[in-house]
Amino acid sequence: MTIKTILAAASGGSATDGTIELACRFARRFGAHLEGFHAKPDPRDMFAYSGDGFGMSLTGDFVDRFVKDADAIAAKTKAAFAATVARHQIPTSAAPSQQLPEKIAASATWREETGYGPTLVARRARFFDIAVLGRSDRITDQPHTDVVEQTLLNSGRPVLLAPAKTPAEVGQAVVVGWNGSPEATRALTASLTFLGAARAVTIVTIGDRHQGSAAALVEYLGWQGVTSKHRHVPSVQGTGPGQQLLSTAREEGADLLVMGGYGHMPWREFLFGGATRDVVGTSLLPLLISH
Repeated sequence: MTIKTILAAASGGSATDGTIELACRFARRFGAHLEGFHAKPDPRDMFAYSGDGFGMSLTGDFVDRFVKDADAIAAKTKAAFAATVARHQIPTSAAPSQQLPEKIAASATWREETGYGPTLVARRARFFDIAVLGRSDRITDQPHTDVVEQTLLNSGRPVLLAPAKTPAEVGQAVVVGWNGSPEATRALTASLTFLGAARAVTIVTIGDRHQGSAAALVEYLGWQGVTSKHRHVPSVQGTGPGQQLLSTAREEGADLLVMGGYGHMPWREFLFGGATRDVVGTSLLPLLISH
């Protein structure tokens, strides 16, 4: 999969800087067009959660303050995006270049919409090759994030989860979690551009079931011009495969992890719950996921 368009969903929260930085790096690396996207909350949505004896009614002063705060966050986020784009020397452009695709250099633009963020981001992501979303400490303490879930399930596009602080190198040492599933296959397809640009690619299987298919995968990647190795990790009783995959990725010195997103609960638990929380919550490893 060739990556020529990247969506960076910037909320204005603690993960915003990491999201924009990671998106800019890959826009430069792949010569892609980058859109910074910010969803401003609509105060009208608040009425669904107020009044009727369940909360205070929304006054005009409250709505005015809500709108001013939302505008301030949007302006701050836009300024952060513009500053990072300028630092990476990415020119602004709102329309496709007339040059041939292989000649197109990186470009960037900014877009804002008002409404429910998870829905808006998922809809907008459909028109980009990949969506970069942020991972913050606040989200780590929740069972899931609606933006990630809805984008992953409803956009039809792969999602790149950015840590709050971007590592010095990203995408040079890539670990692919492989279990032979359609989700893992789609994640692999989405990552081919990243794999082709990496210095080292490691296919990791947990347990004995998928060793044979991993050998076929190494051969397939060879036909794509990607040299990879397979690392088999025996199952350990009492330790989940997600924990083992994350631990192995760290042992391999990975700076990008590729995996499939498995519906609702399994991938939620992998990303946000149980013993994996401390590892993912360190925000050191970007994750490329496809459903």
